[in-house]
Amino acid sequence: MDIKDILSKVDHTLLAVDATWEQIQAICDDGIKYGTASVCIPASYVKDAVEYVDGKLAICTVIGFPNGYSTTEAKCFEAAFAVAQGAEEVDMVINVGWLKDGKHDLLLNEIKAIRGAMDETAPGKILKVIIETCLLTDEEKIKMCEIVSESGADFIKTSTGFSTGGATFDDIKLFADHVAPHVKIKAAGGISSIADAEKFIELGASRLGTSRIVKIVKADPNQSGY
Repeated sequence: MDIKDILSKVDHTLLAVDATWEQIQAICDDGIKYGTASVCIPASYVKDAVEYVDGKLAICTVIGFPNGYSTTEAKCFEAAFAVAQGAEEVDMVINVGWLKDGKHDLLLNEIKAIRGAMDETAPGKILKVIIETCLLTDEEKIKMCEIVSESGADFIKTSTGFSTGGATFDDIKLFADHVAPHVKIKAAGGISSIADAEKFIELGASRLGTSRIVKIVKADPNQSGY
């Protein structure tokens, strides 16, 4: 697989607690240079990053992050505010406790509410739903495939990268087998090599949440085109 094809599917990510504006600028520069799908950054930097990239790169941010147990009202505000400031994509975290409690209607209604808040503010933006697969049983993952398929969200996403594990090949295959055709898949967390990135894409992921792929390309002077 061509490295540029892989990079075009990468959400180049910096969500560290101590992320600085200088670091955010640097990953924006890399995202533009290497043609990534977006940069995924903390919400507090969205407005400045949108102005900084000046239309050359999509800005993605996270809400209810990383634990997912903010109220629905808070998540809706976060999402609406992010797209109002220019974010093209929003990655939300589900309330895993609700899933464990079998409160499936609350989960579905929350995603629908966030979708609605985004559409009312800035229609056409992308919504991704992080389900934190490392904390779930296969039955719970399949249920979330069904809920996300019904919710109006654009993507189902494996992980925050802040819990006990990240994306696995088995989870991407499970997603591909159970989401509706209109739902895309994002693998995130622990993607550490070009070979792994290729495998995730082959299994059905159309986005990869990672900081490492760009770093690998930058460190290799033999990468074609860079």
